Amino acid sequence: MNVLQYFIDLGPSVVLPIIIFLFAIILKTKPSTAFRAGLTVGIGFIGINLVIGLLMDSLGPAAKDMVTRLGVHLSVIDVGWPATSAIAFGSTVGALAIPIGLILNVVFLIFGLTKTLNVDIWNLWHIAFTGALVNIITGSFTLGILTVIIHAMSLLVLSDLTAKHVEKFYGYPNITFPHGTSCAYYLFALPLEKLFNILPGIKNWKADSESIQKRFGILGESTVLGLILGIIIGFLAGWSVKDSLQLGVKTAAVMLVLPRMVAILMEGLMPISEAAGEFVRNRFPDRDVYIGMDSALAVGHPAVIASSLILVPIALGLAVLVPGNQVLPFGDLATIPFIICLMVPIFRGNIIRTVIAGAIAIGFGLLLATYISPLFTQAAKNAGFHFPQGANAISSLVDGAVPTTAIFVFAAKLGYIGILAIGGLSLGTAIYLRKRNKSDGRNSNIESIEKISV
Repeated sequence: MNVLQYFIDLGPSVVLPIIIFLFAIILKTKPSTAFRAGLTVGIGFIGINLVIGLLMDSLGPAAKDMVTRLGVHLSVIDVGWPATSAIAFGSTVGALAIPIGLILNVVFLIFGLTKTLNVDIWNLWHIAFTGALVNIITGSFTLGILTVIIHAMSLLVLSDLTAKHVEKFYGYPNITFPHGTSCAYYLFALPLEKLFNILPGIKNWKADSESIQKRFGILGESTVLGLILGIIIGFLAGWSVKDSLQLGVKTAAVMLVLPRMVAILMEGLMPISEAAGEFVRNRFPDRDVYIGMDSALAVGHPAVIASSLILVPIALGLAVLVPGNQVLPFGDLATIPFIICLMVPIFRGNIIRTVIAGAIAIGFGLLLATYISPLFTQAAKNAGFHFPQGANAISSLVDGAVPTTAIFVFAAKLGYIGILAIGGLSLGTAIYLRKRNKSDGRNSNIESIEKISV
């Protein structure tokens, strides 16, 4: 266990290249190619984190000043995902999340219950988090572990479902995002898309990045849009013209540089993705394989970043206006892109729809984050977390406000029946998808034979 903890502590920028390298060797990739691919992925991941860090360091002070101007006094502090992940892995249940997630993934692949091979093991902290909360609610270590298993199962199912959207919208073939935050909002977006398609006005309003740029010319370009949004946020924070302009240029830089960092990471992934596809086709002709990656690959899209910047002041406004909310959004404001990145493909890049859906999700999420704050705070105490100065209660938007957190917390109130019901639904969906994929494969083969005959 100490060895595993040491491995986790190396961080994703080191762990991910090692996993990519070992995976490539298993796929019989040349060692030099495998090493280069792993290193390139690590470099891309560091680049993405640097740019997100720039966004966080820029937006954080602005958000704080906006709250000060509003005179808001909320009692629960949003400590952000880095603290949340540390609390999750620091729990007794969370320490087992990675081996459980890996074993379950292998079992599901062997039995054809998933197409996703999740190499993003660092983000298994999401399943560790729900497991830790259920352990606190029920006082049962066994139920906590069962939650980890079932949450991991549900993420694999959701990854398979979202893969087609990731490929079609983001252009990433055989890549999917088994990310505990992003996957949950995919299901949230589906019914909203149906609603938007029948609402007068919204249903005919084209507001994707390309349409905006065509309509507004240079003002619609992603970098210029970032500049404008950054300046507006600066003014809302009460900053001077100089500071607002500097914030604008930084957000413009994020809009330009982040997609390029993602491109570097994808450069490392592509040979591995191709090797994995070839490996599976040779052994299982009727199967595909998806490489499960961090949804950081999606956050560089102009529609994701633009929508996220608009949602920052909206999130702070909702914190003030939503009755019953006690959470002050702060640490996770810069991670809003992870909340909406699997909504955006469902809305086909429509920024207006994404902002509306994101606002609804955050509004309800703040109430959930408030509700679970006592559990969150207890989990932090159990893990020996050092609280921010003046904070007696903590929570977060990632994953404190995520729908799957709500589902598992409320299911835990029913004990084994509630948790197993989620597991039954996830497993049933996996079996259904397996049968459907086999049927699609047979139909595809029949069509190919018919074409050859003709």
